[in-house]
Amino acid sequence: MYKEIIINSTSSQNRVAITEEGILADYFVDHPEKRRMVGNIYFGRVARVLPGIRAAFVDIGLKHDAFLHFSDIGQSLDEMKGIFDYDDEFDSSDEDVKNGKDTKLESQGSRSESKPEEKERSIHKVRKGDEILVQIIKEPVKDKGVRVSSAISIPGRFCVLLPFDGKIGISKKIMDHRERRRLRKLARSILPENCGLIIRTAAKEQDEDALSADLKFLVNTWKDIQEKVKNVKPPSIVFTDLSTTVSVIRDLFTPDVSKVFIDSKKLFKEIRDYVAFIQEELVEKVNYYKNINPIFEEFKIEEQIKGIMSRKVQLPSGGYIIIEHTEAMAVIDVNSGKYAAKKEQELNSLKTDLEATREIVRQLRLRDIGGLIVVDFIDLEEERNRKKIYDEFKKEFKKDRAKIALLPMTEFGIMQITRQRVRENILQSVNDVCPYCEGTGLLAKKSHLIHEIEDWIKRLRFEGKKTPLVLKVHPSLGSRLKSGKISTLTKLRFKYLIRIKLEEDEKINLQTFQILSAKTGEDLTEEFS
Repeated sequence: MYKEIIINSTSSQNRVAITEEGILADYFVDHPEKRRMVGNIYFGRVARVLPGIRAAFVDIGLKHDAFLHFSDIGQSLDEMKGIFDYDDEFDSSDEDVKNGKDTKLESQGSRSESKPEEKERSIHKVRKGDEILVQIIKEPVKDKGVRVSSAISIPGRFCVLLPFDGKIGISKKIMDHRERRRLRKLARSILPENCGLIIRTAAKEQDEDALSADLKFLVNTWKDIQEKVKNVKPPSIVFTDLSTTVSVIRDLFTPDVSKVFIDSKKLFKEIRDYVAFIQEELVEKVNYYKNINPIFEEFKIEEQIKGIMSRKVQLPSGGYIIIEHTEAMAVIDVNSGKYAAKKEQELNSLKTDLEATREIVRQLRLRDIGGLIVVDFIDLEEERNRKKIYDEFKKEFKKDRAKIALLPMTEFGIMQITRQRVRENILQSVNDVCPYCEGTGLLAKKSHLIHEIEDWIKRLRFEGKKTPLVLKVHPSLGSRLKSGKISTLTKLRFKYLIRIKLEEDEKINLQTFQILSAKTGEDLTEEFS
């Protein structure tokens, strides 16, 4: 498969596209005003402990306190607290290393799950006012703060260092058993005391020198973090992970990527130097794009990006899917559209549903949609066909780096999926909520607003008041009030025997109106609403 990484850099943002045979497979946006936070490490102070929800809130200096669930509290919390008091970097043996388990590798690295009773004991170790080292594992979403973990992981090119964790994990994407054994043996030989290690996919077929150099860099980074902790007071940031753009190069620029194209000379030099440091043999694949034509247009990416901003996505056969976001979940509806082949309905529905399955997985990756996802497929009568959809999902989700869980299709054609949410989805990251509709996508009809204005005047007259009024509205509503042989505004004046002066203001919300006293200028809108 021909894979390319294309990077577009401007003064306002960096955009990274990963294509497979020219088709957009992954898309990332890096905003200067909203830098990536996942992976950053903070020295914080526990603000509240809430045993009822098995969580604590940690002050790390952000707008909202960070959320620390009991399941994200590291097993070696006491040992971690010790770094605030003494100089020894690693303080205990790595007896658990020999019994290390494989773990599925995520972009930031992951831990083997600890036993429930161990997690329960961990929450009792946290007290209000405690100083604690935590790492962000999930970006803030809307009004929710970041989610953090006290189980620190420091990612490198070939491995992830896990301080105070004695386990060794090998990426499940490394399938060859001999290679897995070799890497495990190699990891044990270079692993520092009181640390664990995850071997990443990029480490496949790498020699001991490459892994040792990467690990040495991570160990030095951990030493620097410990030194900073001893010299600062909470809340303080003690480690900032790479930007989105560079982290994509670190995590996804593997030997199977054919080329990397960058249209910024400054960023090109930065990435080339970084690649030369982490894996010199890949430097020749990094290219500076010099053409006048914009890079995303040259590689036909811009038009594909427009597709992921739309709620409607076309399917090859003529069907389409609709993607809607709610507060609790994302809902996807599959429709057959114009597809009506001269075959029995079950086969038509199966073909459309299979196409939709592949496109849904692609769209979830591209849009970075996480949380609960409900898909309403075209109904299938036969159980074997419903199972085909489930199996197709499982096959396609193997391409996704996020953690996925899904349930088989119900008799109503519904499938439920959960996808790991690490950051805001792409729509949230590049769009603001509309100040007029507040995210609903709907505006009140002008006839309804005129009805509300008349109700307001009724209440005023019921109170026996006849003060002259100034009605301020958006020009679009103003034109409606003035239209007709006998305008609506004139009818209101005569019906309620009140003087009303109309003022049009572009700054007023399309869905609201404002009524002032013509004599005093006092705002009366709320008084009679």
